Amino acid sequence: MQSWPLPFWIAHRGAGKLAPENTLAAFRLGAAHGYRAFECDVKLSSDGQPFLLHDDKLNRTTSGRGPAGALSWHELSRLDAGSWHSRAHAGEPIPCLETVAAFCRRNGYGLNLELKPNPGQEEETGRVVALAVRALWAGDARPPLLSSFKPAAVAAAQAAAPELPRGLLLDSLRASWRDEAKSLQCIAVITNYALMDRQMVEAIHGLGMKALVYTVNDESVAKWLIANGLDGIITDAVDKFSPV
Repeated sequence: MQSWPLPFWIAHRGAGKLAPENTLAAFRLGAAHGYRAFECDVKLSSDGQPFLLHDDKLNRTTSGRGPAGALSWHELSRLDAGSWHSRAHAGEPIPCLETVAAFCRRNGYGLNLELKPNPGQEEETGRVVALAVRALWAGDARPPLLSSFKPAAVAAAQAAAPELPRGLLLDSLRASWRDEAKSLQCIAVITNYALMDRQMVEAIHGLGMKALVYTVNDESVAKWLIANGLDGIITDAVDKFSPV
């Protein structure tokens, strides 16, 4: 099994809701609060460039409109991904994976890279992103954890670059989750925090995997989960929880 690449506290989409999500501005703000690991979402442009965005459409978090995968990277790179959040971030660009890799490697930050395929691009996204990560983090002892709610995307990443660490994301518990995690040779299972209790932690540990949750912003919930043996928390509340 690959070595575990992440500290306990992970900043959701860079800095939660304090900066425009999935931008370098968010990463920098999360780092300013002491975070040394980040979660972000990656998908493909129409010309196959991995870039950061959560939604299938551009409307919510950029100046663009329509399906994110319909534009080339050149077109995407010219969009404003900050004005929707606040005037202070007007003009903030969408980052490509290469830019994020340079930022994280230069500063020694960990990364949980969620494969967020455009509709119908599960296998392509897993393959392309895994190969990009292999190249961008070449020689790094702590490459990103590749995770997804889409098992097909994780399987494609596994086939393309089996040496990279993988995680299965779960928003609900299905009977096949154990078999999926084992088949994908995951080193982590990451669930909605409402699904996690001591029994679930022990089940994941029984598979030889780490147990993580998203997105915890309440202090009492965090304390309860930590007491039940959790291995990591993804949070928006980077100004509330000290990662030290």
